[in-house]
Amino acid sequence: MNTPQITRPLRAALAIRGSQGARTFLAHRAAIARELDRIAPGITAVRTVPVWTDGSATARASTWVTLDNALGQPVTANRTAHRAARQLLHDTFPGADWTRPQDYDTHTGQLTTPPPLAVPAGLGIDTASVSR
Repeated sequence: MNTPQITRPLRAALAIRGSQGARTFLAHRAAIARELDRIAPGITAVRTVPVWTDGSATARASTWVTLDNALGQPVTANRTAHRAARQLLHDTFPGADWTRPQDYDTHTGQLTTPPPLAVPAGLGIDTASVSR
């Protein structure tokens, strides 16, 4: 019983699957960029930051959304455009942790969590204990 058994995938098959995945990713990235440009022309970056608002008597969670152009300047857009951009990202990346700040770049197509901001030492509000 000499039946041939393929122990590893063929290189050509791996190359074909890789190129198909790349084409799918590029098409997906381009579709999101087109949709964001339709929402507010000139958007190249979207940043979402969860915030707690204290309205009348109860605190509630909401999301601060900034829409930036290629120079990093805010794009003039109304509240509806900000909501539409946030909803587009929520629908596109359902597995993302939306309780943390998120950055989306249309050039890379990546949703990333920015590093936490450091407090300048000169403010005197450093929480780390210093042993001398």
